[in-house]
Amino acid sequence: MKLIRFGPFGQEKPGIEIDGVRKDVSAHFSDYDRDFFNHDEVRKLEEIIRNNELPDVSENERWGAPIKRPGKVVCIGLNYSDHAKESGMAIPEEPIVFLKGSNTVVGPYDDVQIPRNSKKTDWEVELGIVIGKDASYLNSEAEAEDCIVGYAVSHDVSEREFQLERGGQWVKGKSCNTFNPIGPYLVTKDEVPDVNDLKMKLHVNGEQMQNGSSSTMIFNCNFIVHYLSQFMTLEAGDFVTTGTPPGIGGGMKPPQFLKKGDVVELYIDHLGSQKQKVKDWDE
Repeated sequence: MKLIRFGPFGQEKPGIEIDGVRKDVSAHFSDYDRDFFNHDEVRKLEEIIRNNELPDVSENERWGAPIKRPGKVVCIGLNYSDHAKESGMAIPEEPIVFLKGSNTVVGPYDDVQIPRNSKKTDWEVELGIVIGKDASYLNSEAEAEDCIVGYAVSHDVSEREFQLERGGQWVKGKSCNTFNPIGPYLVTKDEVPDVNDLKMKLHVNGEQMQNGSSSTMIFNCNFIVHYLSQFMTLEAGDFVTTGTPPGIGGGMKPPQFLKKGDVVELYIDHLGSQKQKVKDWDE
């Protein structure tokens, strides 16, 4: 299934996409949030789709992030062997973990804002994991897989000066407003043939910048969820971004960063595509 949300920012309603048409399921569910996933309402949604004529969503309705603002956004850094090489950094022996403010989550076609005083706003296409039930101290990767409800395209927008040159942790360069477009869908894991072999692409103004595959991930999705559960409780509806392939602006010679008016397009096999226009923080 492809779960979607639609409507004005902060007032989104839950829906589903079937054969390219968005359908409204808000008469049956309040939202795709922690309660929805923890109570296994995905199975109930399947029954509703089979047994009900659902109303269409207007083509004019905004696409929201496919999950309600998550309790936390957990990120894995340097998780692609070819990206670590590009960055001149050693391949990590354990996942590099940092948090991103959940206020960053926006829809897949919303504008990305360059933050105040930014000179190095960068792009990153990432594979995102949606947690399907609360998880703590999982015993195996197989148990971790059972806690994953599905996957989504994630744009982990990053301000490199804030992240790498201003001291402290990476979170400063990751948590600016609009810095995590998600979607267009939450694709349930049964519809993703092989999550460890998905092509990933990102273009800026029509020029291809990133062209990678989840096959070069150092730590796969199941490993990541199992690993994280040893350090924190993952709650249903939490979002985990799993790192980016090579081609970031900061890795270019000379470096290249986003500016007002740029258009960024992202794509991951089976998960869909995003498109954002870049604006200044005060627009």
